[in-house]
Amino acid sequence: MSASVHVAIDLGAESGRALLGRFDGGRLAVEELARFPNRPVRLPDGLHWNVLGLYDEIASALAGAHAAGTEVRSIGIDSWGVDFGLLDSDGALIGNPLHHRDGRGRAAMEQALALAGREEIYETTGIQFMPINTLFQLVALAGTSALERARTLLLIPDLLGYWLTGEARAEATNASTTQLLDVRTGDWARPLIDRLEIPVRLFPPVLEAGSILGSLLGQAVEATGLPRSTPVVAVASHDTASAVVAVPMRSRTCAYISSGTWSLVGVERDAPVLGPRALDANLTNERGFGATIRLLKNVMGLWLVQECRRAWLREGTAPDYAELVEHAAAAPPDGPLFDPDQPELLTPGEMPSRIRALCARSGQSDPVEHAVLLRAIFESLACKYRHVLDELEAVTGETIDTIHVTGGGSQNAFLCRLTANICGRLVLAGPVEAAALGNVLVQLHAFEELGSLDDMRELVRRSTAVTSYEPVGDPGPWAARYERFRTLVESRVPEEAAR
Repeated sequence: MSASVHVAIDLGAESGRALLGRFDGGRLAVEELARFPNRPVRLPDGLHWNVLGLYDEIASALAGAHAAGTEVRSIGIDSWGVDFGLLDSDGALIGNPLHHRDGRGRAAMEQALALAGREEIYETTGIQFMPINTLFQLVALAGTSALERARTLLLIPDLLGYWLTGEARAEATNASTTQLLDVRTGDWARPLIDRLEIPVRLFPPVLEAGSILGSLLGQAVEATGLPRSTPVVAVASHDTASAVVAVPMRSRTCAYISSGTWSLVGVERDAPVLGPRALDANLTNERGFGATIRLLKNVMGLWLVQECRRAWLREGTAPDYAELVEHAAAAPPDGPLFDPDQPELLTPGEMPSRIRALCARSGQSDPVEHAVLLRAIFESLACKYRHVLDELEAVTGETIDTIHVTGGGSQNAFLCRLTANICGRLVLAGPVEAAALGNVLVQLHAFEELGSLDDMRELVRRSTAVTSYEPVGDPGPWAARYERFRTLVESRVPEEAAR
């Protein structure tokens, strides 16, 4: 038998992975056990996640680990936030969970804000207003048979953990993404939930990251071959929360960008940052491991590239992502820019034509060539990162001099260089597997092998390498490019405030 390992299930918007985490007392290593696609399904009633398929892939990966003779010490699951499954009184799933890009949440925002004011919702939850939030998805479901039948709401990693253990709990870091958790108490904001006419009965007890959720049910034992006593740990189940655990930060002057389908740009603080300035900036206060607060903003991220590639594939063929980045790097600089967080870019569809329309609407040249359009995406993302960092500095009154980029986007050297140059700050790229590392680190904490966040981050520094990107060249042209972007963004501030 091999040494015992902790299995991290890390689910992203395009794919899921099972990884084996091994800790020898001095270093932590993760290796991929299985990778599987995560494809949403468009049905007549909307866009859904294939959560049953995800559970089957997880069970198959765990069975593969067992068949290989791996001694699985524990299991942890992290995923994206906001999306959920509804269970009836028998604990059975009521339909496939809606995908946050389904679009119906946007139509419910006005209705929700009529029931509870914007200031009250923000002061209570501290969460960025986005149409994808669980709050707006639930308001959109008001009056439906699904919501009337539902007795329990479980976010995606909580739902998968429930099927493994039979324990219905809401892990705190992911629960905070709902915009229904009280930012001060860490429990459900029941008066607000009631005022929004959402059934309070739906919300299960909140569990802090680092707790043991439970051991395997009989059906999970049969599906995986693992012992019934195998624990499932409630890790920091929002993937960004797991990733931030593994960011090797040394001081409060560091920011992070968890870069993938979404880009989460933020800082770590000990308490929520609220008030009019934070609300005006539409910053979010999500819970982190160890009672920390992730003060951040969601930026559209590499979703834009992913959707462009899907559109080009429908037209015939498209290069892989590495080649797309090469094409963008070879395109002329100082082309068109756009705000990547425009609402029309949120849902699936013809992304290239939408971006071209945005550029045309602002009087810029048409990025008709693929390479020019891709460069516009990457430069616009880097500009939006700086815009968020400037907001964070203004709201907190603290300087940010270093940016840690983690996740798949940390491998994009072109975007990292753009980020360093446009933001005028040192960029440290890595670790790529931050979410999986953070997942395993919290499992080790649950077994009392690691203590504080500082201990965890010191282990990450010993176990992984980062790549440094310093700002290079004349900063003048980069500053001019950012000012052009800032003018574009600030010209649509009223529209942003309505989101």
